[in-house]
Amino acid sequence: MATLLPTKIHYHKHSKELEIAFNNGEAYRLSAEYLRVHSPSAEVRGHGQQVPILQYGKKDVSVLNVEGAGNYALKISFDDGHDTGLYSWDYLFNIGKNQTELWQIYLQRLDEAGKSRENNIIQLHQI
Repeated sequence: MATLLPTKIHYHKHSKELEIAFNNGEAYRLSAEYLRVHSPSAEVRGHGQQVPILQYGKKDVSVLNVEGAGNYALKISFDDGHDTGLYSWDYLFNIGKNQTELWQIYLQRLDEAGKSRENNIIQLHQI
């Protein structure tokens, strides 16, 4: 099998989606929230755990920066401060190809944990 390589990478700020096309003709649009909750970092994937650490309250997260990491991955920085983990081409292809199934599993895990996609931090204002 030929090596998967991106032919197009573009972050759409308005829709908060990363568009990535591959040399096999497949292309995906991945939301910032989806990328954040499926980060390949140890902070999210855990250290050798089978089940990733549940991320919640990330509905409004945005991408601040996307940069290449060598010739094999992207480093994505988010506005919630998360910037660890390298999204390899194979990883991006996999989460793109399986986006519907992975998203449903994530939503089910949120529901089972009684958590929300919403950021429930209350903003305090001085009076």
